[in-house]
Amino acid sequence: MINFNEVIAKQIEPYFTSESVVASRLSNNYDFSGAKTVKILTPITVPMTDYQREGANRYGTPSEMQDIIQELTLTQDKAFAMTIDKGNYDDQGFQKNAVRMLSLQVTERAIPMMDTYILNKLAQGAGKIVANTQELTKSTVCGLISEGTEYLDDAEVPQNDRTLFVSASVYRLLKHSDEFQAVESVARDALRKGIVGMYDNMEVVKVPRKRLPANLNFMIVHKSAAAAPVKLSETNLHTDPPGISGSLLEGRQYYDCFVFGVKCDGIYVNVDATEGGATVCAAPEIGEAGALTCETAQAVIKYTTDGSDPRYSPTVKTGSQSDLTEEGTVIRAFAYKDEPGFYPSPVSEKTL
Repeated sequence: MINFNEVIAKQIEPYFTSESVVASRLSNNYDFSGAKTVKILTPITVPMTDYQREGANRYGTPSEMQDIIQELTLTQDKAFAMTIDKGNYDDQGFQKNAVRMLSLQVTERAIPMMDTYILNKLAQGAGKIVANTQELTKSTVCGLISEGTEYLDDAEVPQNDRTLFVSASVYRLLKHSDEFQAVESVARDALRKGIVGMYDNMEVVKVPRKRLPANLNFMIVHKSAAAAPVKLSETNLHTDPPGISGSLLEGRQYYDCFVFGVKCDGIYVNVDATEGGATVCAAPEIGEAGALTCETAQAVIKYTTDGSDPRYSPTVKTGSQSDLTEEGTVIRAFAYKDEPGFYPSPVSEKTL
């Protein structure tokens, strides 16, 4: 005998990732099974030197391998619960309505919430954020996108597995350009995941404005630059549970999104910074004695004194004054403001 409720739930659960416009386009090389936090160790290569034909260390002086540690901790644990009383529906329509509502809850609430969170994390953690102070037009949009691909190219980000996420308004401009390759040349089943064409060897994905970070025009993301692990995704449909004459619908998502610091140049963001639009925080000023200031009002400054990137480092500190001020200290700092429409600054660096 087949349990109808279990069959339906198993059919709905994969929607959590397969119907997302972004989750399936990021790295899946990291396993969070049995763990809430995973530490990613990235080895650091050493500079090349000239070979010496005399002496003991002809290949150069050996240095011990170093690595960068980044801790990834899952934070998003979301759920929903809904009841459908039998008295509100006739016997034949009751079961069918419960199944339909479970599917609608996932596709209309759970997935958009997850996409919104992931896209915001990608934009906030991007290696390059460009404030566009001129209104986009169909004659300028392709050039601006090409600046993004050039940035990735110069950072030696692989050519394949890049995705161009655009707002509906930017897509409207892009589709009228001669450079844009329409969806007819893309597999038709790609439409289900939002792909609307190709540009500069990138799949173009049109994202509803409400899922995008505020004032974002477009974002280029390489698959290896980030991960969006979904550790748990489940739906349950209970018929006549204790205390209820009808159905109890439940679901849970346990997930997060992480930008890898050493691969952050694989994410390029262009935001609308025209009047009333986005603000990219000003890069902090670092004084001779380690004082940290920022022109963006009420911006938070984070810094490191060990040479690591403060945007992703586990040794990052918060404040307006470095705790290390001796000569030779390398201070790196950035500023951010945790409000819609604000984006992190570039990283400032100074050796005291």
